[in-house]
This record gives sequence, C-alpha cells and structure tokens, in this order.
Amino acid sequence: MKEMLARNISIYRKERGLTQEELARRLGLSFQAVSKWENAQSMPDVALLPELSRTLQVSIDKLLGYALQEKSITIYEEEYQSGNYYWGTEPNAACYEVLKAMPPVKRLKLLDIGCGEGKDAVFFARNGYDVSAFDVTDAGIGKTKRLAEQAGVQVNVFKADILDYRLNAHYDILYSSGVLHYIKPDFREDIFDNYKRFTSPNGMHCFNVFVDKPFIAPPPEKEPYAYKWHSGELLSHYRDWYIEDSSEIVFDCNSSGIPHQHAMSTIIAKKVAALSSL
Repeated sequence: MKEMLARNISIYRKERGLTQEELARRLGLSFQAVSKWENAQSMPDVALLPELSRTLQVSIDKLLGYALQEKSITIYEEEYQSGNYYWGTEPNAACYEVLKAMPPVKRLKLLDIGCGEGKDAVFFARNGYDVSAFDVTDAGIGKTKRLAEQAGVQVNVFKADILDYRLNAHYDILYSSGVLHYIKPDFREDIFDNYKRFTSPNGMHCFNVFVDKPFIAPPPEKEPYAYKWHSGELLSHYRDWYIEDSSEIVFDCNSSGIPHQHAMSTIIAKKVAALSSL
C-alpha cells in the first residue's frame, strides 16, 4: 500500500498543478514530509488523509488505491451498454502484426491496455497467448468476459484507469489500440517508462495513437478526457529500443455514424538487451 499511496499522491499533486512545497504549505507541513511520502519512505498520518483528500480533489479510497473512477472518463461507457459490440468482434489489423513479430511458439504474457469490449484480447487468447487486459468501463469488462467465454478461452480482465495504473509484473508483449490519447501529456514519460521497465528482455510493444493534423477536422465524438498526440511523439519514447515499424496513416471512420477521418501513428518496437561493456 505504501508504494501505491506514494505514487497516487505524486500523480494527483501534479494533476492539481501543485509543487511539493505548495502541497506541504496547504497541509501545514515541511516539503520534506511530502517528499518522503512520494518516495515511499513514510506515510501520511491517518488524521491528515481527509485534508489531503480535499486538497488533491480525490477520495481517500481512490488515494489509497481502492476506488477506480468516480466519473465516466470515456464516452464509450454508455455505448458499451448495448447488446451489440460497438467495435464489432473482428480483431484490429495490428493484432496480425503481433502474431507475425512474436508468434506464441512458447508461453508469452500479453497485456491489452484499454481492451474496450475485448475483441483483440480474445483474439490473442484464441491464438495461444497468456492474456491479461484492463479497461476503465464496467460494460467493456463484462463484454470482454462474455466474449472470452463464448470463445472458450481465458482472459484475465480487470478494471483500471490508464492514468492511475502502473505495471508491477513483467510482460512479453504490451498492446494497445485507440486508447493512449487518454494519457495526459504530463504523464506520458512516467507511464511509458513504467511500461518499458516491466517489459521482459526481447519483449515488444505494439501501440497506436491518434495524431493531430491541421488538414483533418476534429472527430464528431466529443471526448472531454482525450489529449492530442503529435507526429513523432510516440516514436520519441523508444529511442533506446529496436524499431520494427513506425508508420503513420490517414483512414476513414464511421464509428459514430458520421463519416470522418483520423490520422494515426503506429509503433512496433522491441526491447533488445544492451551489449555488455568490455
């Protein structure tokens, strides 16, 4: 719990735009006390939690890691309530790139980040990967479980918010499609460092992000918690990895019933072990 609380204090402090000194001043403490909290060297006194919660504008439960999301952060929570699969059940084309790049000739642990209704996670499980997946929507998690049951496969699916969740176990493959725009720019370096650290040697990331282009109109879906990426930004997180693919496309979309376009950057990168110095 100490490590989770430390991380959450740091995350929500930065989200509120506060320095350690400013948070300490509001709580009547020294900034060294806040620094020790965020480095997991100590924990706040229980009597401080209500004021800390109010200052950081987050519940005590969520601060301690027990609550997930108190309000909807994606427009798709409501869409997933229907009986139909909003995105269909056919896997994303990127799934086949994973199969080609790292076929499951041995046990490979794969994490689907923001699995939605589970079509890609279930595809990977059907093809022999050891699959875990998370999403922030209860409806999406429920649909993922049902789709896995129908396919007769096991997917370890759980609820998590991409902004809050950090890996604490290693995976061979990290995969995410159409989700990373929910990561605020200020948190991207921290989150990607965590993803890379908990990727096994010779493991792989297969990610895509929507990128902002001045010649493409904004999408009709109004997502208040989506944040723009720029061309080359995703690639910049992998300067120390082997790049198998870093492409960008513009494609037509009709997901909302209104024809529109998206620009998307893709990265397929492998964590190649560094050469030891002589």
